[in-house]
Amino acid sequence: MRLQFWRETLDEIYSDDVPRQPVAMELHRAIRRHRLSRRWLRSLVDAREEQLERRYFPSITELEAYSEKSNSSLYYLILQALGSENLHADHAASHLGKAEGIIKALRGIPHNASKRKVFLPQDIMMKHGVSQEDVIRGSREQNLKDVVYDVASQAYQHVEHARSFMKDVPKEARVALLPAVSVSSFLKTLQKAHFDIFDSSLQLRNNWLPCSLFWAKVSKKY
Repeated sequence: MRLQFWRETLDEIYSDDVPRQPVAMELHRAIRRHRLSRRWLRSLVDAREEQLERRYFPSITELEAYSEKSNSSLYYLILQALGSENLHADHAASHLGKAEGIIKALRGIPHNASKRKVFLPQDIMMKHGVSQEDVIRGSREQNLKDVVYDVASQAYQHVEHARSFMKDVPKEARVALLPAVSVSSFLKTLQKAHFDIFDSSLQLRNNWLPCSLFWAKVSKKY
């Protein structure tokens, strides 16, 4: 019902028939001021609904497609709000969103496993002979680490691809892509943990991350 509310609210906002609801009113103001795309906002709602109904991801491709909808769409909107109309920035945002979505799936493994849910790509799990029960019981065997490695490698490739566009992304738009620093930071920590997703070190706060983000911002990098 909440998702249907937002679908109807978006339709009303773009028809300039704004509901007397504080968030809707502010969203309408942002849409008019920054000419935010209805497509990307609708994509966020659709992605949320898909996830509520989803039981698993059949493949890494399916996980990437979901990440495009749920994460990349946010970056497209932020770029629009910054006034960026750069194709290279959009390409970078697409890859960063996919990387971030994959990382969220990895970071959520312990929590989801405690609720008997597994959102690792089934094709990669089958490749390494890992069952859902292995994940749910918190296996720390090498075959699960191999699954995590393969999935993390896909995220790494997307981050590197996003950064390959850096020289063509306007400097004022690069701030929108700063979360690439956080993604890279987690991947490095995961590597140090030998891709054991249940390693306690992955639950610790990275106190250096704010400094890394600040330096990347000052350096006009991401």
